Amino acid sequence: MSNELHYLELVDIGQRIRRKELSPVEVTQAQLDRIEKVDGALKSYVIVMAEQALADARQAEAEIAKGRVRGPLHGVPVAVKDLCWTEGVATAAGMALYRDFVPTEDGTAVRKLREAGAVILGKLQLTESAYADHHPTVTPPVNPWNAAHWSGASSSGSGVATAAGLCYGSLGTDTGGSIRFPSAANGLTGLKPTWGRVSRYGAFELAATLDHIGPMTRSAADAGAMLGAIAGADPKDPTASLAPVPNYLAGMQRGLRGLRVGLDPRWNEGVDAATATAMAGALAAVRELGAEVREVSFPDPTQVIADWFPLCGVEAAVVHEATYPARKEMYGPALAGVLDLGRAQSGMDYQKIVLRRQAFSGRVREMFEGIDLLLMPAQGVASPTLERMLSFGEDAELMSAMLRCTCPLDMSGSPTLTLPGGFTEAGTPVAFQFVSRHFEEELLVRAGWAFQQATDWHQRHPAL
Repeated sequence: MSNELHYLELVDIGQRIRRKELSPVEVTQAQLDRIEKVDGALKSYVIVMAEQALADARQAEAEIAKGRVRGPLHGVPVAVKDLCWTEGVATAAGMALYRDFVPTEDGTAVRKLREAGAVILGKLQLTESAYADHHPTVTPPVNPWNAAHWSGASSSGSGVATAAGLCYGSLGTDTGGSIRFPSAANGLTGLKPTWGRVSRYGAFELAATLDHIGPMTRSAADAGAMLGAIAGADPKDPTASLAPVPNYLAGMQRGLRGLRVGLDPRWNEGVDAATATAMAGALAAVRELGAEVREVSFPDPTQVIADWFPLCGVEAAVVHEATYPARKEMYGPALAGVLDLGRAQSGMDYQKIVLRRQAFSGRVREMFEGIDLLLMPAQGVASPTLERMLSFGEDAELMSAMLRCTCPLDMSGSPTLTLPGGFTEAGTPVAFQFVSRHFEEELLVRAGWAFQQATDWHQRHPAL
């Protein structure tokens, strides 16, 4: 199997498997060999499920040989963030406390991946309970582009493994930016769906009304294929939307011509030069592809960013009520800090946050009355170094530049697609994002596909 196949897109690998140019067993074994060779240095996997992955690959191969093709993911090796339940396989959620927790069933997103015929290679590392920092006992995954740079949080393992060619796509989660940050850091296409588009059943919570599960991939088409597999109603999660799931790949070739793309010029204030350059390039491509660019005014996110922390804290404190503070010694300082913040809020504090969040979400909906898509940075500082991220909690400028692009869209539940759009002088990726109305992810896939037909940023990979 060619060394270059590990960097192919998920949809392409799936097509080659269906044409019987490659076998699922061959591809899976090659991925397992590459994980063994490369991941010792990158630390993206918590658990590699080699035996089960090969068994699933053999089943997929037999089904495809008989003409029973389940869809674009059939026989394709993927991996999942280690807060997604996997039957019979430990799911620690990045926590020392849950290292021995073994679910008796798959979470819904994992089950749906299996039903789509995907081969699950293993479980990917994350920050503690999907909050800001890795537990002190965990070695954070290493950015494959440059080890001195941040690999993103909290879906760090998902970002690193997918970028490094250790799976063809992965599941991440986003509560305050955790699909978008590691997608930007590692040069991936990450799709944060509308809140409720994907069932959260069997995924360890950080904050229930903020958590989004979505794909992290190498292209918009890959993201659409994965989302199509995991989205939809779920009787085990009454908050999952009952809306039908479209074929996200069916209309993606329609392009951007005639669409209205909103841009708030204030997004260029306070971003670094690499981000500004990527945004300018994205804007030029959007215009060249025939979209109408309209100036918009994005609602002031200052208050909802400030509110995100106590809201996340309250919801996380409910999740951890049985073990925190009773077993505080098992918790790292960052997670303990947000739990303490949440426990300190009064009912009145919480209700004020809820009301401000609802008002902000309404203003976002109103803004979309005049546009189809919003173009904005994925983060205000492109590819920060690990050294700079050490001061994140004390560096108000850095915190604002990063969070103003992510937290507000978790507070509003809006779907976003993060796309690579350039590189820094250090050779690390830079990203921007499209945002759409709720449940218009097919428009995001369409826009992302059009951009990626006109550019090649997503086709560049770390030299590993």
